[in-house]
Amino acid sequence: MASLSGSVSRRYARALFQMGSDNGRFEAYGNELGEIAKLVNSSSELRQALTNPVVKESQKRSILESLLPRVGASAEVQRFVLLLLDRGRLTELTRIAGDYQRLTDERLGRVRGTVTSATPLDGAAFEDIRQALAKRTGKQVILEAKVDPELLGGIVAQVGDLVLDGSLRSRLQNLSRKLLN
Repeated sequence: MASLSGSVSRRYARALFQMGSDNGRFEAYGNELGEIAKLVNSSSELRQALTNPVVKESQKRSILESLLPRVGASAEVQRFVLLLLDRGRLTELTRIAGDYQRLTDERLGRVRGTVTSATPLDGAAFEDIRQALAKRTGKQVILEAKVDPELLGGIVAQVGDLVLDGSLRSRLQNLSRKLLN
């Protein structure tokens, strides 16, 4: 069922992306859609009101019609979100926003990744890692920093399927395996 849901979200994302591409606003539409998804996900009351089958569609529409202009959504994105409501696909909003972001990144030659370290990285180290990953992938890298004290030291960087593990924890595990074999 997840793959069916995924294909539905991709179809909706592609439809809005095509409209945004046609009028040169695909990146703006993606930002708007992402902000709306974040807003819905950040409020359990709002999410419940919009996804609960007991709440009437007219009430959901009223909520959205008052909310969407206040968050600065363009007329096209407002119509798109209302279409999701009409088609019973509002529960897919987060997936659609994610699929839309991937389409935007692909079009603009960007990839997203994470760099995890045992302690917070300073700005220069973070930028050096981002540039090294950009050179390795040949794309602009949008990097998110995470901290995991269990790494002990070093970093783990992941961009798409590429994982570079230079953590002390990983090195110690490798050494332990070599010693045991």
